[in-house]
Amino acid sequence: MPATSLDQLVSLCKRRGFIFPGSEIYGGLANTWDYGPLGTELKNRVKRQWWNSFVHKRDDMVGLDASILMNPRVWEASGHVKNFNDPLVDCKNCKARFRGDKLLEEKLGVEAVTVLSLDQIQPMLMAEKIPCPTCGKVNWATAKKFNMMFQTHQGVIEDEAALVYLRPETAQGIFVNFKNLVDTMRMRLPFGVAQVGKAFRNEITPGNFTFRTREFEQMEIEYFVEPGKDATAFEEWKQTVWDWYMGLGITQNNLRIREHAKEELAFYSSRTIDIEYKFPWGWGELFGLANRSDYDLSQHEKASGQDLKFTDPDDATKKFLPYVVEPSFGCDRTVLTFLLEAYTEEKLPNGEDRTVMKFDPRLAPYDLAVLPLSKKEHLIGKAKDIYRTILKETNLVCDFDVTGSIGKRYRRQDEIGTPHAITVDFGTLGEDEKQGEKDTVTIRDRDTLKQERMTIDALINHLKSSSR
Repeated sequence: MPATSLDQLVSLCKRRGFIFPGSEIYGGLANTWDYGPLGTELKNRVKRQWWNSFVHKRDDMVGLDASILMNPRVWEASGHVKNFNDPLVDCKNCKARFRGDKLLEEKLGVEAVTVLSLDQIQPMLMAEKIPCPTCGKVNWATAKKFNMMFQTHQGVIEDEAALVYLRPETAQGIFVNFKNLVDTMRMRLPFGVAQVGKAFRNEITPGNFTFRTREFEQMEIEYFVEPGKDATAFEEWKQTVWDWYMGLGITQNNLRIREHAKEELAFYSSRTIDIEYKFPWGWGELFGLANRSDYDLSQHEKASGQDLKFTDPDDATKKFLPYVVEPSFGCDRTVLTFLLEAYTEEKLPNGEDRTVMKFDPRLAPYDLAVLPLSKKEHLIGKAKDIYRTILKETNLVCDFDVTGSIGKRYRRQDEIGTPHAITVDFGTLGEDEKQGEKDTVTIRDRDTLKQERMTIDALINHLKSSSR
């Protein structure tokens, strides 16, 4: 069965080196998380699968890696300085601060809250008798706008002229480079630009492990199309993304599509849908798909004075600002979803209980593990030889584990999510025919627990062909 609470997953993530609390030896920093060795491998594999699917496997996509710090005029033109706000409410009793809309959503649902204006937030909190999560009192101050962009200063003088922002999204780096991309890459419509990178939002109430944090990573695409063809592109991307998540092991019953109401739309969007996942605390946004029309390019063209129109390479008289469909993935939320989906508690035929992370093999931190049956020096030496051969002859990520009994090591690899474990025993050395023939090893499958005997040469050849 899957995890019954988020605490189970958080505990496993720390115990096995997936995710640690940030700055833990200093008491931590609220809602910051560090990816440990296995979490880093998992996250990199998620990003690699995403890039491979949406860039390398398509002929209409290119990549970009824009800087985090940008000219502040970018954020003025895009509307973020004026419009990138959340409704902040203060508890008059304990002075704690929260997002008023999120407090209401937990009781009333997203759809009911999106129609509320800023001045309706506090009266609704009082009318619904929603208590402060910190002190339990129902005593809210009037809601006010809170801009979520982090501010810093560039250079040695902290004045208004040196003010810059940490980007709250990666998209604007693509829009301001639109002309460079078209000129250098000979792009024809429709085409997309993909980017993976950090973004920063000064969230009022982050929480739920890595679901909502102030520093996070996005995997975003801006897909440029001719005006009038945006609706078709929108539907195509909706299906493509749904299939991508399903193809990597997300259970269909845990996914749903939610259309944004008109009152809920971001200031740049004419249509938005979310793909939501059923997290332990309820449904939450995993992926967003927005039709940004020509809002961003027109704003930057106006503010910069630069001509950002696309010229049809087959008809120079045909110039226009493309429309943009934006598939936006939360990288950290996607990793969290795969962790939740993989977490499995089950009872084995022998009556033992085990926890196993049933990752899709393409996402598992390790492809396989080499486990010598005992700590006998010559057995470890043989296992090391096989391990080094695998590293040399393949592109696979391999673990070598000698700590604890073989049973405990199997359980550890199960909790890590390693798809296959290679056991090197005394049969491998030719010292015990009951364990197996000389120069053979045992391959154990994580999910079925089936064990297969194979020669070392056949194993290496199989791994070489599967890792290409």
